[in-house]
Amino acid sequence: MITQHQPLRSPLSPVRDLSAGEEDWWIDAACRQVAEAKDLFFSEELLDIASAKRVCVDCPVIAPCLEGAIRRGEPCGVWGGQLFAKGRIVAIKRKRGRPPKHPRPEDQLPDVPVPAHLQLLIA
Repeated sequence: MITQHQPLRSPLSPVRDLSAGEEDWWIDAACRQVAEAKDLFFSEELLDIASAKRVCVDCPVIAPCLEGAIRRGEPCGVWGGQLFAKGRIVAIKRKRGRPPKHPRPEDQLPDVPVPAHLQLLIA
C-alpha cells in the first residue's frame, strides 16, 4: 500500500501548511493544550481574544509563533500573543457600536509585548 506524505499543518490553522523550518515550534505551544483552540484563537469576541492572549503570555514558543505569523501574513487570529486581522497586528480591538465613556475592565485586552528582535518586522 502506498501512502502519500501529507504536509504538516499548524494545530490552530489547519488550512495553512507549515514550511520545513516551522514545524518544530508548535510541538511545544501552549495552545495545543487548549480544548477548542480554533474557536478561542479565531474568535471575534473580546473575552475569547483576551483568553487566547493569556494562553500566549506563558507560552515557551511565543517568539517563533509570532515570527511565523508575521512572515506568513496570517489573515486572522491570535498568534504569538498578538491579534492579527488582514495580515497585520491589531493594536486595539473593541466591541461594535459606540465606545463606552468609561471602558470596562473585561473589555480590555491583555498587553503582550512583542519580543525585541521582532519589533522591526512589525514597524
